[in-house]
Amino acid sequence: MSANQSPAGQQPTATYDSAFLKACRREPVPHTPVWFMRQAGRSLPEYLKVREGIPMLESCTRPELVAEITLQPVRRHGVDAAVYYSDIVVPLKAIGIDLDIKPGVGPVIANPIRTRADLAQLRDLTPGDVTYVTEAFGLLTRELGATPLIGFAGAPFTLASYLVEGGPSRNHEHTKALMYGDPQLWADLLDRLAGITAAFLKVQIEAGASAVQLFDSWVGALSPADYRRSVLPASRKVFEAVSGYGVPRVHFGVGTGELLGLLGEAGADVVGVDWRVPLDEAARRVGPGKALQGNLDPAVLFAGREAVETKTREVLDAAAGLEGHVFNLGHGVLPNTDPDALTRLVEYVHTQTAR
Repeated sequence: MSANQSPAGQQPTATYDSAFLKACRREPVPHTPVWFMRQAGRSLPEYLKVREGIPMLESCTRPELVAEITLQPVRRHGVDAAVYYSDIVVPLKAIGIDLDIKPGVGPVIANPIRTRADLAQLRDLTPGDVTYVTEAFGLLTRELGATPLIGFAGAPFTLASYLVEGGPSRNHEHTKALMYGDPQLWADLLDRLAGITAAFLKVQIEAGASAVQLFDSWVGALSPADYRRSVLPASRKVFEAVSGYGVPRVHFGVGTGELLGLLGEAGADVVGVDWRVPLDEAARRVGPGKALQGNLDPAVLFAGREAVETKTREVLDAAAGLEGHVFNLGHGVLPNTDPDALTRLVEYVHTQTAR
């Protein structure tokens, strides 16, 4: 039973009536719920303190450390949901991919996948590969009580991009060359990654995740036609694999204004919107039956309190007619963001939207 299900004849679980889950289900809320992508991390001095001297990927495998980092922004900011502290390449590392997260660079893959023989690097992920995830979720759900915990994973396209390029890429030339030049190998690569991603999300849901978010950080590099043909089937496979758990499924990508309808079509219950498209226009592109998440520009938080409130008010006004709205930034919290600005933002949204 998932953390947010309320089956007939049983009492609702602690998180079921939370503002966050109500908004995801497009139900009336006491206030617009708020959480921030990358809220657990670099912007917090307490995070920097506990992470000192510990490599990123190692920190993701220490359950007590993961729990502490995940809880830090909940304590400090009063957000309406916690997001599990991890990284999108964790499941790849767990199945034996030779990779590391290099400071200032990002994930770097020792042996990029560019031929059919390279696919042998990608075996299935089992719960036994990520026991630290299950342990950390257990610690967190006991501590969080009625506050929902969001699990997440990288989407197949973004994982494939890292694997094919060998690391972060501005132009994705190797990725697109494989996608266009050998569409069958590309389809097989994404299908295998969809299975790994689905297995990783299942572990999180079965351990207590109240919702899950699929991050497709790089998919904005594609046209709608390429997305529909070459990416949508794999993303849909992930969402269908976890559909039976009854947890809200959130889909987010950067630079995806032209893809918003397709992100919803892949199977999301909530479509994340970056800061480039106003939420009322995003709702038109996505169509009915979906909640939206977003979408204040993260850079606005450097502009001072009055400017932050003005721009936040614009987001809230654009969201006024939505079936369901979860307030978030249009991407992750930037590393040098003043934590107090985030705390004030949560308070402002709660106050302005109190029903």
